[in-house]
Amino acid sequence: DRADAVFLFCTGGNRHYVFQDDARTRAIQAAADRGAGLMFFHYCVEPPAERGRKEMLDWIGGYFETHYSVNPHWTADFKTLPAHPITRGVAPFALLDEWYYNMRFPPRGHAAHGTAILSAVPGPETLTRPDGPHSGNPDVRAKAGQPHAVMWAHERAHGGRGVGFTGGHFHTNFGDANFRTLVLNALLWIAKVEVPPGGVKVNVTPDELKERLDPKPPRAPRQSPAL
Repeated sequence: DRADAVFLFCTGGNRHYVFQDDARTRAIQAAADRGAGLMFFHYCVEPPAERGRKEMLDWIGGYFETHYSVNPHWTADFKTLPAHPITRGVAPFALLDEWYYNMRFPPRGHAAHGTAILSAVPGPETLTRPDGPHSGNPDVRAKAGQPHAVMWAHERAHGGRGVGFTGGHFHTNFGDANFRTLVLNALLWIAKVEVPPGGVKVNVTPDELKERLDPKPPRAPRQSPAL
């Protein structure tokens, strides 16, 4: 109720934590209404098809839309970065992740259109899967070879800031200094705290990255089709 910023990292789609419960949706809306910053991370940027899209546009300025956006694993090469507080202390870098792209944004020129923080050109290998709710569609194929924003910053008209970050599938990517600094800078920015000129610098060791990982149950082996 009093947070200056809220960071959300949860399951999306039809099991989205925020939109499964009306009380949670109202709580995030109340936070946005009083100017709290919001950052939606990875799967969290995908609201259910039947609700949440309007809210997401208002809260963070964009979202993953099924049968429009896609979620391949690919190495995004961020050759240039815009001048923005979130990019302070961050150098161009390339990193393998499940970078969602072809996100749904307001049209260019719209007052709510945000700032692309990370943009890259997805390779043709990202479009080899058949069409589906997350894998491909005619719209994204028509944009082959074009750059796409995979992280963006948004300033709400009635106050408050939002950030969408589509990467984050691999926990070990927090071991990358540029990736980590972007996330930490974004947290300060949405809280309206001045980002240091060199960005937020925190050293993390491989052992520290493993400290709070829950054990994962083994995946069940795939069953051969019955003959």
